[in-house]
Amino acid sequence: MTRPATREQWRKALDELPRSSKIPAFYFAHGQTSLVWPASAGPPRLQVDIQKPNGPLVQFLKDFGPALLSKYTPKAIVVFSAHWETSGEALGAYLKAFQLTDYGDEDGSNPMLYDYYGFPQPLYDEVKFSSRGNTTLSNRIVELLNKARIKARTSPKTEPRGRDGRGFDGAGLDHGVFVPFINMFSPTFNDIPIVQVSINASLELDDEWALGRALDSLRSDGVLILAGGVPVHSFRELAAFSESTARPIFKEWCETILKASEIQEPEARKAALYALPKHAGFRVSNPREEHFIPLYVAAGAGEQGGSKILCSLYGAPTIAFGIEA
Repeated sequence: MTRPATREQWRKALDELPRSSKIPAFYFAHGQTSLVWPASAGPPRLQVDIQKPNGPLVQFLKDFGPALLSKYTPKAIVVFSAHWETSGEALGAYLKAFQLTDYGDEDGSNPMLYDYYGFPQPLYDEVKFSSRGNTTLSNRIVELLNKARIKARTSPKTEPRGRDGRGFDGAGLDHGVFVPFINMFSPTFNDIPIVQVSINASLELDDEWALGRALDSLRSDGVLILAGGVPVHSFRELAAFSESTARPIFKEWCETILKASEIQEPEARKAALYALPKHAGFRVSNPREEHFIPLYVAAGAGEQGGSKILCSLYGAPTIAFGIEA
């Protein structure tokens, strides 16, 4: 079976996604800032063949977003990013919970958190994404997580959630959200509310799977669940980011992820996914696995049903879970 690695192939894979009342959950490659790199900033500092401006990953994202909107007409988007972790054990009882954005229902109410540092000024001045939240949905997510015995609370825009590259602590959607969404949708995207949920800083498979599984019912209510990261994220070996320069162990690792993800029987797929950290390429590809672990959020949310590889670009896969026949 040929996996989709060209534009013609992934467009066919997207077109073949079955329409259903229950939207699949997706693990997708959120990419680097190079995907939105302004020409005025000069060439990106890290040249990655697949993730170059207007490169293959940008092309995929520009096809991926419209396909989701057309096929499923989602009422809202819940997104998990590799760039927001909460441990549930921070700074007193009030913060002992996973967090999710509640930034208001008005157009443009979601702030942006430029959680990258020392980049050319156009990366802060020219990269813009206008979107809104939904308080009702945020509260529903808290209820669902609490029902699953996962402590959760909303975080308003007045509460900083991380360091901003402009020189202050701030709130907002991080670049693991706005970088791909600018390409998937548009720089102005207020039609469909977006709520971001933190991942579990434990980075334990069971914990991330449980986060996704607790929100499974949202998929039946027209909510699109997206979990973003990349399975190769090692700045110790920059050659690993490009297929042309990566050592075989990195390519074998990416192939093993795809093989596990495309297993159709749910229990067998879960077992294969849980076995991935035993692979020799796991740790060398992920000195810290925050970019890999969102895979388990998406797989947990789509635990039941089939799966489908939508894009198999090296180090930048997108996979659908919970597909109904």
